[in-house]
Amino acid sequence: MADAQAVAEAVAERLLQERRASRQRPLGLATGRTMVPVYGALRRQFGRLRAPEQQAIRQGWLSFNLDEYVGLAPTDPGSFAAFMADQLQGPLGLAPAQVQLPDGLTADPRQEAGRYRQALVAAGGIGLQLLGLGSNGHVGFNEPPCGPEAPCRCLALSAATRAQNAAAFGGDAGAVPRQAITLGLAEILAAERILLVVTGAAKATILRRALLDPPCPEVPASWLQHHPRLGVLVDRAAAAALPPAC
Repeated sequence: MADAQAVAEAVAERLLQERRASRQRPLGLATGRTMVPVYGALRRQFGRLRAPEQQAIRQGWLSFNLDEYVGLAPTDPGSFAAFMADQLQGPLGLAPAQVQLPDGLTADPRQEAGRYRQALVAAGGIGLQLLGLGSNGHVGFNEPPCGPEAPCRCLALSAATRAQNAAAFGGDAGAVPRQAITLGLAEILAAERILLVVTGAAKATILRRALLDPPCPEVPASWLQHHPRLGVLVDRAAAAALPPAC
């Protein structure tokens, strides 16, 4: 697609179509800079729907986010819970329980990862999983090296990832939490469908590696090649390193 805004509009349309489906499994949602225009487009498209359609979507909504920082309260501006409340939950009129995230303030992150995994299983698993792409090839917070069997867990964040996410912490990478709870590639690859969304020239090289090089632990996103229903939406800048046929 031509630009990031066109990608955002297309992704938002897909998400709303998913919530209109008669047989619904939870959405798998992501955060990060790529998702800001996506959720903006979703709010606009939702606002143009008739009131009965909006209410039907609200009533049927259930989503599980990929990850959350360890040590941050849901009200902390840097938390993904706060991001989702601001970008989606509040504007769409959803109840907090409809937008699930790991508990960043848990006393036992390992136990919380297990609880979150079981909650997802009990809800039927993910229908459509929305993914961004990290500059080092991570999806969710599955840092390299990472195999396709990795489960939901607590892990240490790399320096590259903390630097990439510093904007939400006043530009200070040192203020970014050092750990997070993330759904693993095991849960991501178990989704019915996956939609990878990548924008910007800075992601062009890692996108090429993720889609065209043999899958390997050093590029966790490369395991997505094994998924039978992987969709990829990119803008022209992110697609610059891909062959014309892609």
